[in-house]
Amino acid sequence: MEFSIGTLVLFPAIAVAAPLLVRAVGRVVAIPLVVFEIVLGLLFGPAMLGWIEPNEFTAKLSELGLAMLFFLAGNEIDFRAVRGRPLNRAVVGWVISLCAGVGLAALLAPDLIAAAYIGIALTSTALGTLMPVLRDAGELRTPFGIGVLAVGAVGEFGPLLAISLFLSGRQPGLATLVLLVFAAIAGLAIWAAVRGWGRRLHRVVTSTLRTSGQFAVRLVLLILMALVALSVLLDLDMLLGAFVAGVIYRLLLTGAPEPDIELVERKLEAIGYGFLVPVFFINTGVTFDLAGLVAEPRTIALLPVFLVALLLVRGLPSMLAAPAGSDWRDRTATMLFGATGLPIVVAVTGIGVDAGELPSGTAAALVGAGMLSVLLFPLLGLSMRRRASDAPRDPKPDDLRVPTEG
Repeated sequence: MEFSIGTLVLFPAIAVAAPLLVRAVGRVVAIPLVVFEIVLGLLFGPAMLGWIEPNEFTAKLSELGLAMLFFLAGNEIDFRAVRGRPLNRAVVGWVISLCAGVGLAALLAPDLIAAAYIGIALTSTALGTLMPVLRDAGELRTPFGIGVLAVGAVGEFGPLLAISLFLSGRQPGLATLVLLVFAAIAGLAIWAAVRGWGRRLHRVVTSTLRTSGQFAVRLVLLILMALVALSVLLDLDMLLGAFVAGVIYRLLLTGAPEPDIELVERKLEAIGYGFLVPVFFINTGVTFDLAGLVAEPRTIALLPVFLVALLLVRGLPSMLAAPAGSDWRDRTATMLFGATGLPIVVAVTGIGVDAGELPSGTAAALVGAGMLSVLLFPLLGLSMRRRASDAPRDPKPDDLRVPTEG
């Protein structure tokens, strides 16, 4: 396996430089970390300077980083918080997005198969990318943040189901049966976790948190790899298994001492955001098909078209999940966060290109639109959110009452 010294050094160098650039540029404008990781990967990759050469090792490590990104997203979602109105409306919004996405893609794609890839890619929301942004902004537990979490959860899980059903190469009936088998196995694991079976492990987790045993971290890797392996065995997208693994692990920790849970989450974030996830985003830039994007004027023109399509197809229906009573600024911010998509876009287009069913230039335009959405939409969404928080609100009827003595 060929592995150049430059590639060996530049991947971690970019991972180190990106947070420093975020800190420096953040004094002027807040740009998400992943943008720098992707742009620096593109800069040093074959498309520009050529200092990094993609290889099988970085590709496999990137796949593991993508799986970890979806694991962390599934682990972060508190379904008790998003259930009810936010989740129901997010599901309705995603179904609308799927219909609109495939319909619009049919007008742009050369055939219906390519339209399916494009349409599903347009229905995604980059929850794993948005969660650090929401956390850093202090919005993760607010009603606004819970609405975005619901949109993101459905915007990641829904496309994964659609990939497994429509892009697996199986007949729809067989694909549904295989998916039901996976759902039954995952559902059994979730049921066991909810029943409290994981509580027997809490004592082991606590006793090994500060030792070389690190049982919690090893259990994470076991659950992650087991669900990913199950997905691969059933010929489903591996990200489906990674996402469900995150949900299961969160349920297993339910009831453990809060300090222990926080420490475990810090360790997982250190492994994910400190090592594996940056490799995925850097490799996305390294492998970006810039030549295919600029080869034809039509392909270049597709990039802004897809960017607008993300807003229309995914963003507008996401507004349904905005908290009750939200003003137009909060609804607009929800739209922008909902329209932010990249990991699923990369996964879907990669499947389409590898299968020879999606032109490489079209895939590059979609990935480019996803990169721009990550660069622009969270930034604009946070700006709208701050304006909504600072805007004077009309007093409620109770506020107009004259207080009485006594």
